[in-house]
Amino acid sequence: MTESSHRTTVIEAEVREGTYGAKVAAVEPGGAEFIPLGDRHGKPYQQFWTWVSPNMEFATIFVGIIGVWFFGLSFWMATLAIVLGTGLGSVSMGALAARGPKYGVPQMVLSRIGFGFIGNVLPAGLNAIVAGIGWFAVNSVSGAFALNALLGWSKPLCLVIIVVAQIAVAFFGHNFVHIFERWSFPFLVVVFVIASVVIMSKADVSAPAHNSLGGFLITFGAAFGYAAGWNPYASDYTRYLPPDTDRTATGLWSGLGVFVSCVLLEVVGAGAATVTSIGKYANNPTAGFTSHLATPLADVTLLAIALGAICANALNVYSGAMSFLALGVRLPLALRRAIVALVFGLAGFFLALSGLHDAGTKYTNFLLVIAYWIGPWLGVFFADQLLRRGKQVAGLLFDRRHNPWAGFAAMAIGTFVGIFFFANQTEYVGIVPKHYPNFGDLAFEVGFVVSALLYALLFRLQGEASVEETLRIPGEEVTAAET
Repeated sequence: MTESSHRTTVIEAEVREGTYGAKVAAVEPGGAEFIPLGDRHGKPYQQFWTWVSPNMEFATIFVGIIGVWFFGLSFWMATLAIVLGTGLGSVSMGALAARGPKYGVPQMVLSRIGFGFIGNVLPAGLNAIVAGIGWFAVNSVSGAFALNALLGWSKPLCLVIIVVAQIAVAFFGHNFVHIFERWSFPFLVVVFVIASVVIMSKADVSAPAHNSLGGFLITFGAAFGYAAGWNPYASDYTRYLPPDTDRTATGLWSGLGVFVSCVLLEVVGAGAATVTSIGKYANNPTAGFTSHLATPLADVTLLAIALGAICANALNVYSGAMSFLALGVRLPLALRRAIVALVFGLAGFFLALSGLHDAGTKYTNFLLVIAYWIGPWLGVFFADQLLRRGKQVAGLLFDRRHNPWAGFAAMAIGTFVGIFFFANQTEYVGIVPKHYPNFGDLAFEVGFVVSALLYALLFRLQGEASVEETLRIPGEEVTAAET
């Protein structure tokens, strides 16, 4: 579209049907549509426990273990990588979550503004697979390991128990997910804080290490990948807040929830790795982590790890379903979100079943792969937000004719360049680290920069700067949301 074809159009929102409000013991109706103003409720501070509880699990701890076990970093070098990587992913998390109350739609629907209805298939499709199936499998495995270590039951049986509980929470939907995270919060925090104090009192923070820039950058990327793995879900859990909710408070509580929980447990994981044998506990690192605790505390910690996995996967399955429905798939069923969540949960179960062996290497690769595509997606998303500042953009959320190619092209090219030249993992080593191993893995950083710059160029070439669309909410006045 050229500058001369400037248009300001009013688009009618697709509004979620049914009455839901603050009900907890009810299945959330609808799918990825706009949340009616009469159903809006909640406070920004509730985002804190919504993002702390799902990180109170062993998958978080293992991010800290990675740097010490696999890359030979010292405790302090691993901690620095963890704080920086998590901080970056938490800042972007807060910025994304802050937009939820104003626009009232899931994060992957917000992505349509820059990518268009068709182009959004790239990030929304990736997130549907990564969140609803990939992350679900990862956390299910960690929860199964915890139950296996606690009860001695077979890992497949433990996996079934964890999966059934996770799907049940996600099936009910938004309000039940929030209340489940709140109920779990005090138990998880108390148990993990006590366990952390005990483990850190035994950690050898001055243990000999082989620090390298490459190991630091890979650990940094893994920490960012874990924190940023929540970014494509951000507004899924803030979109029910009233439109006039303070954006700063919403973003701050969301970002802090991710940052505090991830840094706490990842640093403890790095500490535990300094006094835990990788050989002895390679097949069940969860048991290795709790081996430093007295039996009663170890058992309670294993129970907390299993509960934390359920908290995490309730979000993963819910948001995986949101991302799938954000593709624009029209399902006439009133319970379409709940049914899609069920299907994703079953798919994730079979993937998790195959991942009960060699979990450590697969998990490290998975964290890096997440960063590979989220980095370029964020580059496009934030560049678009900056370029459209002051513009009327809410109508673009539901305009199926809005199909610019700039976002898709920039993200695809940025992802390719980052991986081809700078990826560094067991499955693929890019051209740069193949010749200069000290570069580590810079795929997501390069992907972010390339995608953002390329999008800024294509945005202007395509004439997107002239496009403005407002949104009409049936039964309400026309809204004129600005970025």
